Amino acid sequence: MCAGLLAKVEGPLRSVMEQAKLKKEDVYAVEIVGGASRMPAIKERISKFFGKELSTTLNADEAVARGCALQCAILSPAFKVREFSITDVVPYSISLKWNSAAEEGLSDCEVFPKNHAAPFSKVLTFFRKDPFTLEAYYNNPKELPYPNSSIGQFLIQNVVPQASGESAKVKVKVRVNVHGVFSVSSASLVEVVKTAEGEEPMETDQTNKMQVDQEDQKAQAGDNGDKKSETEEMETTEDAKQEKKNDLPPQAKKPKVKTKTVELPIENNLHWQLSTDVLNMFVENEGKMIMQDKLEKERNDAKNNVEEYVYDMRDKLHGCPGEVCK
Repeated sequence: MCAGLLAKVEGPLRSVMEQAKLKKEDVYAVEIVGGASRMPAIKERISKFFGKELSTTLNADEAVARGCALQCAILSPAFKVREFSITDVVPYSISLKWNSAAEEGLSDCEVFPKNHAAPFSKVLTFFRKDPFTLEAYYNNPKELPYPNSSIGQFLIQNVVPQASGESAKVKVKVRVNVHGVFSVSSASLVEVVKTAEGEEPMETDQTNKMQVDQEDQKAQAGDNGDKKSETEEMETTEDAKQEKKNDLPPQAKKPKVKTKTVELPIENNLHWQLSTDVLNMFVENEGKMIMQDKLEKERNDAKNNVEEYVYDMRDKLHGCPGEVCK
């Protein structure tokens, strides 16, 4: 009767091994946690799949408690945890789409593919003359446990063209944090300052090109800083045409110019996030409940003090030896 259900056990195990790019020989030990995993039929199939004896030294509640305690110790500055590596991943692939200035109209790009390391940041470079909107979404709705695949919209404001009228370079930093939450963390406008010769730089495919600079992050949990390591660049164009700037002869290269960066405001419209009014209401209600808890604690402390005084006086009146009381 259960043969069809038990046959589904190997599917997730095989999928995990393929996504992790591991062989069965690479697995040192297998620990199963949870009440359902204690079933002999389940244990038999898992053991047969890995070809190893299973370990059942942890209960589910104990595993959660240990994980929470370890994570708190990692995040707390008061504790020093022995160094070890934990690489978290993005469970669902995340893409961005935007309105392109080219004839194609709408453009999109997969920013964080499935199983991409997290936390992680990337810098996207756009060439724009006006404010523009980026829409983030999960590009494989079939894998989602939630029907709505949209994450939210991010309006990059105060974008203006260069003094020469050409498109300005806008750098947008997107990030998946340690909690797996996607956000557009910052945006900046790169302004070109004329040199003494009065020359300005020239960019090719200014309306269609998107450059992606990946800032590698430490995947170890608890490292909240944005530490850069090796930088990987990828340039794409909607019409698949790219021009190499370094093909010019040495005498034809443009002189270096100075640039300055101006931070741009970002208006977030996140579908999963509560509105500001609702958040403020919840914060206010939380403060009221904290005050109620404080008053209740003070009342209980006063009650306990009265009871302690009553018992102490009763002992003094009735608990003394007979000769002393007389």
